[in-house]
Amino acid sequence: MGTTNSDFGFTVGNRLAGGQARTGVIRTPHGEIHTPAFIAVGTKATVKAVLPETIAEAGAQAVLANAYHLYLQPGSDIVEAAGGLGAFMNWAGPTFTDSGGFQVMSLGVGFKKVLAMSTDGIQSDEVIASGKTRLATVDEDGVTFSSHIDGSKHRFTPEISMQVQHQLGADIMFAFDELTTLMNTRSYQEASVERTRRWAARCLAEHDRLTTEWAGKPYQALFGVVQGAQYEDLRREAVRGLIALGADGGRSFDGYGIGGALEKGNLGTIVGWCCQELPEDKPRHLLGISEPDDIVLAIAAGADTFDCVSPSRVARNGAIYSRDGRYNVTASRFRRDFSPLDADCDCYTCAHYTRAYLHHLFKAKERLFATLATIHNERFIISLVDRIKDAIDAGTFDEVTGQLLDRYYAGSAETSR
Repeated sequence: MGTTNSDFGFTVGNRLAGGQARTGVIRTPHGEIHTPAFIAVGTKATVKAVLPETIAEAGAQAVLANAYHLYLQPGSDIVEAAGGLGAFMNWAGPTFTDSGGFQVMSLGVGFKKVLAMSTDGIQSDEVIASGKTRLATVDEDGVTFSSHIDGSKHRFTPEISMQVQHQLGADIMFAFDELTTLMNTRSYQEASVERTRRWAARCLAEHDRLTTEWAGKPYQALFGVVQGAQYEDLRREAVRGLIALGADGGRSFDGYGIGGALEKGNLGTIVGWCCQELPEDKPRHLLGISEPDDIVLAIAAGADTFDCVSPSRVARNGAIYSRDGRYNVTASRFRRDFSPLDADCDCYTCAHYTRAYLHHLFKAKERLFATLATIHNERFIISLVDRIKDAIDAGTFDEVTGQLLDRYYAGSAETSR
């Protein structure tokens, strides 16, 4: 079972009996991605503080960069002139770029890295972070926004997003969608799902034009993005609408992303609704998650790949993942702790350095701290997903994930004391 293009394809491997969890292989012009897989985020063409070679040694199969940030700095034309994203950042493996929609809207309403994940009964279509000025406005044609860097005015439409991402040259890119929050009203969510479908059709048309125009370049796969917030009917409707775009012999999407703000308690349910509607022979990418319980729920519901900045971002602030829970190595009790960050971890940091040393680096404001902590956190999440992948193949998914989560969250309760 699979979908193929001359340069891109997806093959389903093993499926867990009685469930949606599955393994597979995504084939790209720059190598294969064995799924399920965590895609390391290199927002500005770098996983912060870490060499690309080191991320590869940590087991990352692919990296994801951000079209919005690279468009603003250094400019997608410069990345293109360098030979594309992979050549520009010296990454030999597969690459992803997102459409810029998340950053345009999240930065535009002042939420920076995340959008509000709990509504507490509040609904509004004028969502804005406290004390912030709106920097982005949506209309039918696209989004007008001000740069968070210098305030300059810019315009993203589906066509411009496709042009930027074609210049960036990633193996997998995403259609330009409208990102909503859980605080938006039901009526706005309905209109937004339909607007995202219309934008998706325009993305497909522009992608087809650019693919033909640049016929000598490796094929770039295009994923449609499913919105619909917390509403089952809208999520299912969104999937069906995206699939229908290719039903009359036109170009269809090569895969699908599941986007939007998700209530943590309903994450698995929402991903499940989408995956029940999505084609079996297309890869499914869940945008923006990395916590162990979210990973397990997403894979169980049928997601193949996912990305998140969290492992590297929290590392720079002193938060360390371990099999016995997440803890803050900056705490005073680690000042004389000469054990590795995680005794069960096989990363470079754990093989050569101690908690006491990283505690010292953080307190001394040494830049090496960010490098060593990021190496460990990225390896932790990558290896966690690899263990889950092996468990699917072995038919032990429930047993293995249950043990992983029990140990992790029991340990988190202890380390938080």
